[in-house]
This record gives sequence, C-alpha cells and structure tokens, in this order.
Amino acid sequence: MTDYNLVYYKDIESREIDWLWYPYIPLGKITIIQGDPGEGKTTFVLNLLSILSTGGTLPFSAERISGNAIYQNTEDDNADTIKPRLERHGADCSKICFIDKPDGLISLEDDLEEAVSRSHAKIIVLDPIQSFIGEGTDMNRANSVRPRMNRLKDIAEKYGCAVVIVGHLNKNSGGKSGYRGLGSIDFAAAARSILVIGRSSENGSVRIMAHQKSNLAPLGRSLAFSLADGKVEWIGPYAITAEELLSTPRPFGNEAPKSSSAYTLLRNMLRSGEKSFSEICDAAFEERIGRRTLMSVKSEMNIISVKRSDGWYWRLPDADDNIKKGVPEE
Repeated sequence: MTDYNLVYYKDIESREIDWLWYPYIPLGKITIIQGDPGEGKTTFVLNLLSILSTGGTLPFSAERISGNAIYQNTEDDNADTIKPRLERHGADCSKICFIDKPDGLISLEDDLEEAVSRSHAKIIVLDPIQSFIGEGTDMNRANSVRPRMNRLKDIAEKYGCAVVIVGHLNKNSGGKSGYRGLGSIDFAAAARSILVIGRSSENGSVRIMAHQKSNLAPLGRSLAFSLADGKVEWIGPYAITAEELLSTPRPFGNEAPKSSSAYTLLRNMLRSGEKSFSEICDAAFEERIGRRTLMSVKSEMNIISVKRSDGWYWRLPDADDNIKKGVPEE
C-alpha cells in the first residue's frame, strides 16, 4: 500500500505573498532577469542589492527594503568590477556576500542552502545561471533542468528569500518573448516573475526594464535607466512592453548621438529641480540639439511639463506622477 496522506485545502491556512519589490520580485519564489550581453543586467542587480543593503527606497516607490544578500557572479572579477560598482552605488558591503570555494563549484544541494541559513539573506542572485546549474545538466532538456529549479524553489520557500537567476537571451529574435531565454522552457515555467533588460530603440544610451511574466500580481510598468561609469541612473516609467522590447532591433555605439546628447543635457539640467523651457531650449541650441530631438527625448524620459505664470517648466517625474505625454509648450 502506498504511504501517503490526503490533505484537504480546508486545512491549509491561506497567506499573502511577501515582496522584495512589488510587483517585480516576490520573496519565497524564483525571479529571472534576462537580456542580451552588455545590456546592464549585472549593474541593474548591483543597484538593487545596494538599495537593500542600506535600507534604501526602491525606484519610483515610497517602499524601503533592507536585509542581507548573496551575490554569485562568475563573469566579472569581485575585486576590480563587482565591489567598485557596489561602492559607486553606495552599498553597505558588509551585508552582501558570496560563497568562496577552492574548486569554484557551488552545490545547490548543500552550499547554497547553508549560505542562506548562515547569512539570513533576503535575496540570492546567481549570475549567470549557466555557471551554477551543474556541469552534468543539459540546459535544453526539461528532465535535467526541472530538478535544479525545484531545488532553488525549495530553498526560496523554506527561507522566505527571493532567488534571482540572471541569464542571457538566445538569438531567436523572431520568436515569442517567452522563448527567448536560454535553455529549456522549464526555466521560465519555474519562475513566478521574469524581467527583461534591453536598450531603447530610439536612444542606445537608455536601458529599459520590462516585466515579461508575473504569476502573482499584475505586470509592473516598464522602467528606464542609464548606465554612467558602472552606476545605474534611474530615468522613469517607459511606455513599452517586454514583447516590443525584444522584437525591436536596438541601436549600439554612436548610432543616436544627438538623442544621447539630449538625454545627458536634460538629465544634468533637471536632476537638481525644474527648469524653464526657454532655459532648456537655450542650452539645447548651444549643444546643437534640434527641437524635434529634444521633444522626442523629453517624451522618452517622461519629463513633466508644468505651466507657471511666467511660462512652461520641465521637471523629472517622481513616484506620484501620472505620466502625461505630448503636452505642448506655448
């Protein structure tokens, strides 16, 4: 006779989902962050860990988070890349750790769970997932991937921490966004949330975080940011879906130099507060930035237009703004 119990759902106590960052990263679950190489996935993650380590406020939110983190990375050097980027973001590095083993092989069965128990980490990041899934695991076979993902799921649920796995996209640019992740679809199936990092089609210096999948809450709005000297600079909400982000070719290098100059100009002028439209136009003229480019980047950055008694003023959006686009200046 089979040894098992029948459990009725009337005996299960319902509970609400806890969040590290609503609606993007749930606690006790798996989240995937994916994108093409060089798009800023690692720097985006380090920005988030820095906020967590200092008890800071999440982007465009009044919510504060605090706690410890485990960050495992095999593509960048800890001393000359990871720590300097954490420091640029103002991280408390005493709250962010990694597992250091002589052979470099991290076991999901033993090492990771013990590290979470010892560090009381609120988030574990495996960047990229290919380095930690196991040498004997075929990433394209469901029966190989599923046990590894189930193990990560068990750790997340047991310790109430967010497990975030970072991965590159495949080159199937014509396929659906759900099939752009490397390896078996079981990676995406196991995740409760998937975030995509990519570049704006209009401005190669602007990165976008788009919410591709969410099983536990409505999809969150897409958010734009730039990378400056290894540091994330948040811009604001961005009107694009993950499907659109992945289906549109992205510019690289200097393909959009004027847009990049306009973004830099507006960001520098408005970061200290609102400026008059006439003052902005004068500065744009000196930089040889045309009105069409200026207005396009203004829309892309979701800059707010405010009418004063002496004319129009521009300012950067904040968490309470209902973004308005296409408001003409007089």
